[in-house]
Amino acid sequence: MRFVSAEEVDGVLTHGGLVETLREAFRKGAVQPLRHHHTVERPAGTASTLLLMPAWSDFSAPAFEGDGYVGVKIVTVSPDNNAKGLPAIMGIYLLLDGQTGEPRALIDGQRITLWRTACASALAADYLARKDASSMLMVGAGALAPFLVRAHAAVRPVKRVAVWNRTPANAERLVETLQADGFEARLAETIDDELGEADIVSCATISSVPLIHGAKLQPGTHVDLVGAFAPTMRESDDEAIRRARVFVDTIGGATKEAGDIVQALESGALSRDDIQADLYDLCRGQKKGRESDDEITLFKSVGAAIEDLAAGIAVWEKLGG
Repeated sequence: MRFVSAEEVDGVLTHGGLVETLREAFRKGAVQPLRHHHTVERPAGTASTLLLMPAWSDFSAPAFEGDGYVGVKIVTVSPDNNAKGLPAIMGIYLLLDGQTGEPRALIDGQRITLWRTACASALAADYLARKDASSMLMVGAGALAPFLVRAHAAVRPVKRVAVWNRTPANAERLVETLQADGFEARLAETIDDELGEADIVSCATISSVPLIHGAKLQPGTHVDLVGAFAPTMRESDDEAIRRARVFVDTIGGATKEAGDIVQALESGALSRDDIQADLYDLCRGQKKGRESDDEITLFKSVGAAIEDLAAGIAVWEKLGG
């Protein structure tokens, strides 16, 4: 069994390439049980969450060939880690031979998550953002933010990026990183003012209150909501949901775990029938994405084990496994 570091993951993946890998994965499908959530209580401090995300090749599919793979991502979410200078999210990805169950690789789970999350958003944007989208507002400046910008730029001609973060120093660091990548990046003073300028609005935070106000969205905007992975969290308000055509990564996951969707369903701002499609529908051509340059589109993701499996397989096979 091989251990694959974050640096090795970076060395073999490209954003455009992984977007196409994910597109093919959603077309073909995989067996993806519901993720397991376990609360880890602690005698002091905030409880942690243990997540287990399994998936395996759909061996029953008529078009399936080869031995296939089984994979599981093991993730911990420990909110108190930030005070210790550590990431709140830790993880590892275990890839197994689909025929024998033999362990093939332990892959850095945090890096796999960053790559597949950003590229899933870019995959959605390839169906939902305007073809000429060249400006972007990045809300949040955590580890995922630069991956999101780079991934969107792999499918759309994104050149200008405004960055907003609750902690300005973190936003400044992201601006410097993006400038070094060749983007025209700058700090954003307020979110509302920037909503009228951005073609793509990407939000990756752990906010429990709406940051994206629908009343400020302009026709033609694509909204990409990546944070708020629990029902109690939320990055957009009801008006944003009402004004947009809403899409999700997976129907089952989004309607149970995504705060932006769960709370909108509870308030009546959204009905189950209002959800236009998920990535399976879009990638298989069963549903349409953007239908006009003037409409507002909104994509909400909570992450799917099929994305981890596809990314893990891509890393392993590119390394010559």
